[in-house]
Amino acid sequence: MTGRVPFDVAAYQARVQRGPCFICAIVAGDPAYDVEKVFYEDEHHLAFLARYATLPGYVLVSPKAHVEHVVRDLDEDAYLKLMGVVRRVALAVEAVVPSERTYVLSLGSRQGNAHLHWHVAALPPGVPYERQQYHALMAENGVLEWSPEEGELLAARLKRALG
Repeated sequence: MTGRVPFDVAAYQARVQRGPCFICAIVAGDPAYDVEKVFYEDEHHLAFLARYATLPGYVLVSPKAHVEHVVRDLDEDAYLKLMGVVRRVALAVEAVVPSERTYVLSLGSRQGNAHLHWHVAALPPGVPYERQQYHALMAENGVLEWSPEEGELLAARLKRALG
């Protein structure tokens, strides 16, 4: 990864509020979403690189089915299976990317990015405390610039770590 670049919050907001559901587009194989390199897939779940990563190894995990609420839209069995995938992916991220701590959180709302997904992001060792936690996750502080080749390499390493 070559460094941080500014992030256009207004363009992002317009895209997620007016465009198609990005996870459904990935599931459908829409070529406009090829940048999100899928490195894990089973019958019900996907894991892929975050397009707007703020930390090395920032990935998203989601169910393939378009569900929106993290607890109400899944029965207990489906929720536990999804969380099992989240854990496996987080362990793979930690195996591939040096991390002091791994952040796992669900974001989105009915107003944008409604499709349920979990963010998994490894905090690198040595990040000063004032640049950790929310600061580390906020795209407003810039996103990592990475080439398609770097994305392919990271996705391949994560896939191998998942076995």
